Amino acid sequence: MYVAVMGYGTVGSGVAALLRKNHELIRKKSRQESLELRYILDLRTFPGDENESLVTNDFNLILNDSEVRIVVETMGGLHPAFEFVSACLAAGKSVVTSNKELVAAKGMELLRIAAENNANFMFEASVGGGIPVLTPIIQCLAANEISEVAGILNGTTNYILTKMFDEGAGFESALAEAQRLGYAERDPSADVDGIDACRKICILADLCFGREVAPDSFYVEGIRNITETDVEYAKALGGVIKLVASAEKKNGGENVAVCVSPAFIRNGSQLANVSDVFNAVLVRGDAVGDTVFYGRGAGKMPTASAVMADVIDCAVSMGETKPYGWSEAPDGYVLPDDEFTSRFFVRAACGADKVKEVFGSVQQVSFEGAPQGETAFVTELTDKASLKKSLADLGEIRSVIRVTDY
Repeated sequence: MYVAVMGYGTVGSGVAALLRKNHELIRKKSRQESLELRYILDLRTFPGDENESLVTNDFNLILNDSEVRIVVETMGGLHPAFEFVSACLAAGKSVVTSNKELVAAKGMELLRIAAENNANFMFEASVGGGIPVLTPIIQCLAANEISEVAGILNGTTNYILTKMFDEGAGFESALAEAQRLGYAERDPSADVDGIDACRKICILADLCFGREVAPDSFYVEGIRNITETDVEYAKALGGVIKLVASAEKKNGGENVAVCVSPAFIRNGSQLANVSDVFNAVLVRGDAVGDTVFYGRGAGKMPTASAVMADVIDCAVSMGETKPYGWSEAPDGYVLPDDEFTSRFFVRAACGADKVKEVFGSVQQVSFEGAPQGETAFVTELTDKASLKKSLADLGEIRSVIRVTDY
């Protein structure tokens, strides 16, 4: 049996290296007499690379080679990845991907094409990098009614926030350090604006709840506005600030509330201690309770490990389509942002008496050296529509950050 890799960047080269390094082990676990890499699709050439002879820029070589049964897509982006993957699946080839944008936007359609052609479309590496999370949700937690899934799903933002909490760094200096170390791209928007975490929570919600959650159907906020002052208030509250992506069933499962935003997490929570570039996913099941999956959410070899696990699964399951996926959601399935409920931390440029007049009893928060002329407090549980109306009566609002119960 032959394998092709589309995209020879960080992850694709890691897949090729891991297949070479642990070839015999992988072959045995795949239950194949042979399992070899035949093609690497890339527009670039790689003079002197150990796989130089396998590199091609002709996708049709892969598509028309009947001996290539499994294709690994690590190009990233939506196009031409979607066109290439759908063509491979239509040709009866199983596809493994680490491309979270592709899975979040086109996963349901690609799973349908795979099923129609007796192939598999697998994407363990698209959410947690090297963290096994999708397969445990599908298999190990299959007997659970999952009510909520949430997590710290982006290593770059988690590194930045860790620097801000542990070393007192500002956002810009922490971002610059992340870029210097290679954790953040030159254009960090996908990470710091929450786009990456958005795609990942969509995939998790799709699998946990069985209905499609579109990336543009809920509120997404990144960490650009988190300040050193917010950090000090979080410490005074006995917690930390993390970029949290969450999806929770509402109204007996008829709806789901989805959000990506900075959030206070109390010290002692399993998510509060997730630092640096590490990720964690919390799954709440009615039988198992809270289960947390933790590890490196990105990186060449950790992600390659998850990709190759799916390759092995595809090889073992050759000729049999794995029975998982999700269906199209009805209109209104994802609750509008105004109906999202939480407790909220607020910093307002007004006195405590005004806060009490508008909100009634609240938990006030302060620390030595807190800014003058503002009141910081935590609201009771409320929806965003009500919160907005109340905040309009307070004057200048300097921060609004949700407070979780994780």
